[in-house]
Order: sequence, then structure tokens, then C-alpha cells
Amino acid sequence: PGAAGPMTYRASQVGVSIDGATLLDDVSIEITPGEIVAVAGPNGAGKSTLLSVLAGDRRPTDGVVTLGDQSVRDWPKVELARRRAVMSTDRAVAFAFTAREVAMLGRMPLHGGDPGDADHAVIDELLAAVDCTALADRVYATLSTGERQRVSLARAVAQVMDAPETEDLERYLLLDEPTSSLDPAHQHTAMRLIRRTADAGRGVLAIVHDLNLAAAYADRVVLLHEARVVEAGTPSQVLRADLLESVFDIPMLVIPHPQLAHPLVIAEPHEG
Repeated sequence: PGAAGPMTYRASQVGVSIDGATLLDDVSIEITPGEIVAVAGPNGAGKSTLLSVLAGDRRPTDGVVTLGDQSVRDWPKVELARRRAVMSTDRAVAFAFTAREVAMLGRMPLHGGDPGDADHAVIDELLAAVDCTALADRVYATLSTGERQRVSLARAVAQVMDAPETEDLERYLLLDEPTSSLDPAHQHTAMRLIRRTADAGRGVLAIVHDLNLAAAYADRVVLLHEARVVEAGTPSQVLRADLLESVFDIPMLVIPHPQLAHPLVIAEPHEG
């Protein structure tokens, strides 16, 4: 499968309903190579459902998700795995794999079970990028939650790194809360890697709870509330105090960052 020109990842008027409950309602979103799209919103807004539909793991009730001119659910699995990588919140591994072996799983669609020197070099580079070099030979299940999260990010990014059979392909990275269990320093370590991945020509969608991380690293922000997109645009367009207060039901202060060119979001506790 293929199409001339850049191959866009797109959800068009997607809806998901289960047992009378609406999880997504008329959601449209587009990811293009070279950009980070941050998806934000309160718990239950539909963020993880959206990611599972985009990944092709869940069939929408309405609408369609396409990669290029073809539904993601119609792509051959190996070809789709060479085009898009997914990092979910379920990071359990059933076997006693080391951190390096888990990260190397990201290269499986590319080397088919026979990794070469280039694959090992990619994994070394990515484990260093997420500050996990010292953990490479540790059994993955013995790592802390944050350490497993960083290794899982390395695995996902490894899947969209260059290989001879994918060098001319647009590739996409779908990330469900890649920083949720990380301390502040490692949050920025992870987001810098995600930013470099986008700058290298990959399209990235990341569910992000920390609005300041979205402001600092994303090109566009999509704000979900009650299963619908309520706003989409640049961080400055979307991260407005009035809008955030209505969505998150808490007073918000949004001010210019004193040193950087993006807004700073501060949640203010309710009085009383």
C-alpha cells in the first residue's frame, strides 16, 4: 500500500460507543510527519480510547482511521508495524527479558528476529537517550515503574528509527502517557527524545497530562472533553485559562513563560 506525497495519519469523524456509553463523539485529528500533537484532557475524556482507535487496536463505531489512503485496519500487520509504533500504558512483559531485550523488540518488524550491528547500535543509542544504559542487563520486571516506562519509550522509538526497508517511509509514533511515572528530570529526558524523533521526520501523537510539557514540546495541542474535541491548535491557542478552567473545573493561571516562548500553566486550588 502507498500513496503519492506525504502519507498522513488521520482520524475522520470517529465515534466509539459501548453499551450505550459514548467514549468518542465525532473526533477528527490529523498527524503529519515532523510534528508532535499532544492530546490533553481530564480523566475519562476519551484520550486512551482515541489512541487505541488510531493504533488500529479498536474498531470505531463511526468514522475511519486512515494511514495514507487506506484504513489502518486494512494494512498488513507487518507493513503497519513498519509504519507506526505504539506505546500503551500496559507495559507488562510476561517473560524474564532484560531491558535491552525489551527495547530490541521494537526492531522486530525491521530485522525479523535476526538483529544486526545497526540494530544493536540503535538500541545502545536509545537506552542512553532515556538514561537506561546502566539498566540494560537488568530483568525488565525488576525495574521501577519509571524505569520500565523509559525502556518502553526506547522500544517504541526504536521501531520508527531508520532501517534500509523503511528509510523512504513516513513513520508515526503513538504514545499513551509517556511521562506519567517519571520524575521532572526524566520527564524532560523523555520529551527531548520525542522532540528529536519528530524533528527527524516522524509524526508523533502523545497523550500528555502535564500541560506545561505540552506547551513546551508540542507543535499542536488537541483538548478533549466529554468524548469530543473542544479545541485544537498551537499551545498558545489552546492553553487559555478560560478554556482550561471550563474543561478541568479548577481555576487556572496562564502566563507567558519568563524565559521561553510558550505559555506557563498553573492550576490554582479551589478556596474552601
